[in-house]
Amino acid sequence: KVVDKKRELKVVCVFCGSSLGANPKYKEAAIETADEFNKRGIDLVYGGGGFGLMGEVSNRVHAGGGKVVGIIPKAFTVDEGNSIGEVKIVKTMHERKAMMEKMSDGFIALPGGLGTFEELLEMTTWQQLGIHRKPIGVLNTAGYYDLLLAMEQKGIDEKLISGHRLIVSDNISQLLDLMESADITGNYRLKWDEEINTPTPEEKAGNAQRKDI
Repeated sequence: KVVDKKRELKVVCVFCGSSLGANPKYKEAAIETADEFNKRGIDLVYGGGGFGLMGEVSNRVHAGGGKVVGIIPKAFTVDEGNSIGEVKIVKTMHERKAMMEKMSDGFIALPGGLGTFEELLEMTTWQQLGIHRKPIGVLNTAGYYDLLLAMEQKGIDEKLISGHRLIVSDNISQLLDLMESADITGNYRLKWDEEINTPTPEEKAGNAQRKDI
């Protein structure tokens, strides 16, 4: 298999549940993700929890010799369990996601709850705004994200979302290959810690046709 690589994924941020969920396949997916990270030499950034799917991924990457960085708001330090590897404590949820974005070359969502949905969709919005140009993967284990993907398609059909941004597979190896070769675009070029950049003429032309932001 030949992959047209546009980037190298050295550090990937994983969003996933702090519980194991009802389907044993979710835990299997977390273990397979960690094993594939170790195989490829990918370091892990994650939400800092030691329970559930977060604990499965972080423990296994760490046990395999990979670097693990957990980013956790101060208010959660009591509730999230024993974090693995290096722990960075921040004040707010926004700081958490901003640090995750800054430290990572890409993002993957495994099955998870509302927090996982929120992280996934905010990183997708940031990509659309041009805050980052990094691939966002969805590991659709046992069809967990089918309804969310259908909602994305509904928004596209209704011309409220400009196009597909989520990279989807139920196989972690294939998903990483797709992320490495993905062509990432954004509507603007924004940064949280800088003044707004002036769009290029090409970006201005494209933005004039978009009404989804």
